[in-house]
Amino acid sequence: MIAEHIRKPSLFQKRDPRTLLVAATCAAFCFSFMRNLIPSCLCLAFALLLAAVSGLHARSLIKRLAVANVFILFIWLTVPLTMPGESLATFGPLTWSRVGIRLAALVTLKCNAILLAVFSLVAGIGLSRIGCALEQLHVPAKLVFLFLFTCRYIHVIGEEWQRLQTAAKLRGFVPRNSFHTYKTIADMLGLTFINAVDRSRRIYEAMLLRGFNGTFNTVAELRRTSADVWFLLLFFAAVGSILFLDRHLK
Repeated sequence: MIAEHIRKPSLFQKRDPRTLLVAATCAAFCFSFMRNLIPSCLCLAFALLLAAVSGLHARSLIKRLAVANVFILFIWLTVPLTMPGESLATFGPLTWSRVGIRLAALVTLKCNAILLAVFSLVAGIGLSRIGCALEQLHVPAKLVFLFLFTCRYIHVIGEEWQRLQTAAKLRGFVPRNSFHTYKTIADMLGLTFINAVDRSRRIYEAMLLRGFNGTFNTVAELRRTSADVWFLLLFFAAVGSILFLDRHLK
């Protein structure tokens, strides 16, 4: 989670986690359905407004968006060149189609709008409160536990991989384009997977010894207020208006 990058208490931190999760899910689905550039720009503007209200550090947010936009860059490098349609620009054998550029721009706007909205709404929610909120929203318990344990132990797998990398370097391993390099990396990946499975088994046994019965128990008490209801209504109205504009824009 990115709660540690909250700059100051925001209006979203006072809202019920279930309200914020529902709003984030609504924004993600509705933004993904946009078919025109102008409504997609409005989605991005709305997401930027949410980011401003959330109090997130701009530098931290830009770093997270940059990771996603690296993949979007490949869309810009391939889609305009492969989509058939009216040519917008030609450089030697390469032709950028108008339809391809429009599609790449649409993907860029929607992807950044979704990420901004989700980060802004859920950044201030603690991991345990997210788990509690998901369970009370009737998300299957197994999915809730899978989410919680993935977030809790993903860094442990990363540390195990770094430990194996350090051990390989101390033994003089230098990555090259060779069969030995591929075999060594494959062995490291296999050891990482085996150690992760072994650790998960030990964690599960420790939980059973502490009385784990497959249910999510928490001392956190979630309370929905009238402010949460009004927040959702206004949020649905804003997102619904953009979606309505998109469907009726020619």
